[in-house]
Amino acid sequence: MKTTILTTLLTVCLLQISFAQDYRFGKVSKEELQQKAHPQDPAANAAVLYREIATHFLYTEEEGFYIETEVYERIKIYTKEGFSWATKVVRLYQSDNNEDETVSGLKAYTYNLQGNDIKEEKLRNDGIFEQEEHKYLKTLKFTMPDLKEGSVVEYRYKIKSPFITNIDEYRFQEQIPVEKVFVKFVAPEYFNYKMHQKGWMNFAINTDMKDRTMSYSYKPSAGSGSARDLIDSHKSVRTEITFKENIYTIDLENVPALREEKRAGNIDNYSAALKFELSYIQYPNSPIKTYSTTWEDVSKTIHRYNSFGDELATDNYFKDDIDQLLSGVTNKEEKILKIFEFVKSKMNWNGYHGMFANEGVKKAYKSSTGNVADINLMLTAMLRYAGVNANPILVSTKSNGIPLFPTMNGFNYVIAGVEVQNNVLLLDATNKRGEIGLLEPKLLNWQGRLIRQDGSSNWVPLSPREHAVNNTMLQGTIAEDLSIAGNAQNRFTGHYALEYREQFSGISDDEKRKKIENGKGELETSAIAFNNLNILYEPVELTYEFESFDAVENINGKLYVSPLLFLTEAENPFKAEERQYPIDFQYPFKDRYLISLDIPEGYQVEVLPEPVTFALDGNACSFRYAASASGNKIQVSVELSMNEALFLPTDYVNLKKFYQMLIDKENEKIVLSKT
Repeated sequence: MKTTILTTLLTVCLLQISFAQDYRFGKVSKEELQQKAHPQDPAANAAVLYREIATHFLYTEEEGFYIETEVYERIKIYTKEGFSWATKVVRLYQSDNNEDETVSGLKAYTYNLQGNDIKEEKLRNDGIFEQEEHKYLKTLKFTMPDLKEGSVVEYRYKIKSPFITNIDEYRFQEQIPVEKVFVKFVAPEYFNYKMHQKGWMNFAINTDMKDRTMSYSYKPSAGSGSARDLIDSHKSVRTEITFKENIYTIDLENVPALREEKRAGNIDNYSAALKFELSYIQYPNSPIKTYSTTWEDVSKTIHRYNSFGDELATDNYFKDDIDQLLSGVTNKEEKILKIFEFVKSKMNWNGYHGMFANEGVKKAYKSSTGNVADINLMLTAMLRYAGVNANPILVSTKSNGIPLFPTMNGFNYVIAGVEVQNNVLLLDATNKRGEIGLLEPKLLNWQGRLIRQDGSSNWVPLSPREHAVNNTMLQGTIAEDLSIAGNAQNRFTGHYALEYREQFSGISDDEKRKKIENGKGELETSAIAFNNLNILYEPVELTYEFESFDAVENINGKLYVSPLLFLTEAENPFKAEERQYPIDFQYPFKDRYLISLDIPEGYQVEVLPEPVTFALDGNACSFRYAASASGNKIQVSVELSMNEALFLPTDYVNLKKFYQMLIDKENEKIVLSKT
């Protein structure tokens, strides 16, 4: 018996040794390739087996200090859905001074099992692409070759960067498991960095310090001006300097995947990550030089960029057109509307984000095409020219994350803001269907930073103050075959109207019908008609006739009617026991339903749901339900009011209960019995 136990333990130990991973580049094992599913997360379509990022400072006489970051990653692909993890996009920043980030030493391989042998396929030049996103950003993209289910891919490269103030965020968590990640950041003692941890997962940052000796060359000054000193000043002198380096390391294993949750928005905002922000530089015997430690510093820095501040100060290219447009107009609100609609109609967005002008406003105006900044900085300049108190507002789209501390690179979008009394009107002229104060949901990302001409700045809430409202009236008759036929009248305002314009403009009647019927059970619609679908600042109106075939059941001679027909959710969207991330409804809304049903001849109402009203603490959301019957008519009135767009995870349990109560009530049956 002892021998058996000893043999078993020895076997387990040997297996653990043989399965131990070698993380050196090129040392992919057969065990990694043979693995069919992730041990801790069998549903994962891919996994990061190893990620290593090491950043350190180098120095040359010509360039001074610069940063070199070495990136190495090994990824396991389990399914075809995981193929997207074999494409890598590297962001490379550029400046007006021809100081650009560059990539070097790119090596990448795909590994597959062929029989009992490991076959490797090298990434070639035709799989590497460069693209200029805007004047200050380009991307290097590569897609690994010969992908199969079960492949392992790995790549490594170096990024050389002159931007010591902008250290890219170190990510430790993804939407797939990360088995092991190691990050090392080493900075000379002259550079003081603040650290900002992000996400909902705690991790330790290990710190250390060591001496570093660095040799460099310099040319001495001319000294006294003698002939010998002048000759010596043209010679390079090589010397050494010893200084201390601060070392920061993070070493994590078995980092769980970020999980998609209903109405979570961009869950990458909640990924465990670390950001280094340069606070100040102090060389020996020199004064301290601070860097963007406040939002005012950021504002002033951004205004100094030619492609931002200078573009706002340029007006000669549009003066004649705006003078003609506003001829005879004295009302400020009318001026704002006319200029906004003029820019929307003239300019065409080229699909590129950015807070800096790419083409330049003058060139963009001439060609009628530009990026986000070209168009909205132009709009801001025109509003200022018309005497309107307008300023740019920096925004981070939901896919870009939330800038939690003073930073320039946390933003990727700019809109125009008009300060009126105690409110700021938000304008984005890139969206042809947009209205004043109505931003696309991708921009409703907490707050934007308003930048004034004097360099001051402040936060501006991006969530709309007004509710998006859906008013729906249904009138129907219960037929002998238990179907319900009738008509629907719908009226949508705010973001509801925007969504309907984006979904239903320019599509065929058949496509409209399919969209309306989608997800509504056994429903058939006809005579679909829209009003104001292409007329902005007016509610979108929708009418149609319908026939529903699954809202009534006959059980033992009694009719059980679902009075909301196809307007209710069948199940609670919030099913998990607990919640890690905030709940994002994007914008406040009100759904109001009024349903009127004629019951069949020979039947009477036996059971009618009781009226009810309930709300979350603070009236963050509320629900009201009432039903009544008179003669052969039933009437049901429902209102769901979502007064807050964002709920914290601590609110989840109560919000889940709220939705369950709502759904239970909406699914209560009206019982009809024969007279």
